[in-house]
Amino acid sequence: MREILGRRRRLLSRRNDGRPDVISAALTFATEWKWPVLPGVMADPQGRAGCGCPDPECTVPGAHPFDPGLLAATTDERMVRWWWTNRPAAPIILATGGTAPCAVSLPAPAAARALTALDRTGMRLGPVLASRTRWAVLVRPYSMEQLGELLYAKDFVPGSLRFHSEGGYLALPPSETGQGQIRWERAPLPGSAAPWVPDVEAVVDAVVDALTRTGVSAPEF
Repeated sequence: MREILGRRRRLLSRRNDGRPDVISAALTFATEWKWPVLPGVMADPQGRAGCGCPDPECTVPGAHPFDPGLLAATTDERMVRWWWTNRPAAPIILATGGTAPCAVSLPAPAAARALTALDRTGMRLGPVLASRTRWAVLVRPYSMEQLGELLYAKDFVPGSLRFHSEGGYLALPPSETGQGQIRWERAPLPGSAAPWVPDVEAVVDAVVDALTRTGVSAPEF
């Protein structure tokens, strides 16, 4: 129990100045959970709600790879430690797919209502990430062919659903982005092993059904 609680504190720990201890979280993801990560581009250094990358129209400010690129994502402890020692406030970017989870995301207001509806059904969910505008439900890795067959079988799929699969990415807690801090809406259970996540079929079926039954509007953003 002491070991489990210690790992829990490591994942959620804060530095002496009260700011999130990003390097500890990055090391937990990479070395204990075997999720390949890399540092993301910082939010606009001048304090505007924009991105530090050259794209003035960036749609995910401060929450995406830039230098290094996504293919550099790794679980190597030395590389992860070097990155965040030199860039201690850099967002933690997860390369989805492969050995890491994928995700299904939707706008925050619709996501909150959908999760409430799913809780009523007793469906088991894994970790859920949240930003100010969108929530992402982590799921087991899936292929584009698998996703295509799943969506083709549906009569209706909200256009606001997004799918983060092989070749995609997500910002992980406690990253600070141009849209605020990334947090756990549903935190992983403490422990050394990677968190359990459900199949994508179960999540898509349940989310679409919940949004349809509750009449939740999920706008296109």
